[in-house]
Amino acid sequence: MSVGAPDREEYGPRISPLPFERGTDGPRVVMVGVDGTRTSARAGAYAAGLARRQGAALVVVFVSSASGITALVPGMDASAIQRSHDELADELRQECRRGAEQLGIPVTFLCRRGDAYAELCAAADEFQADMVVVGASEQAGHRLVGSVATRLVRKGHWPVVVVP
Repeated sequence: MSVGAPDREEYGPRISPLPFERGTDGPRVVMVGVDGTRTSARAGAYAAGLARRQGAALVVVFVSSASGITALVPGMDASAIQRSHDELADELRQECRRGAEQLGIPVTFLCRRGDAYAELCAAADEFQADMVVVGASEQAGHRLVGSVATRLVRKGHWPVVVVP
């Protein structure tokens, strides 16, 4: 993340508790993991719609593990990866801001670095997420070794929605 860009930003109105109504008590905090892929964009749209319908807060978490990519690809420029990360984070921030305004929901954007599974778990605990939404992995290797979504479903302690 570039210097000066906060790793947490909040947009939209503050959440106000709705009156209790039997049978309609849904999630109060919906968290979604995004990474710039098509499936994460669909997961973000699903989570935003769900948060709007339920009157819930939306927490959008972008986790980057660029250091691992740099080590795997010989000759890859770390500064180019940092620029790419910053550009994607800025794009996601703007999308969160627009979504908060258009849908009238409170949105918190978090930008983290590290292992996606560990960072998503930490954010879900920090915000006391009632559910976690992620996109299904499109990478072929994840069919053999597993994906973040699979790990969240197997080891997490929140309901997990995996969007295809």
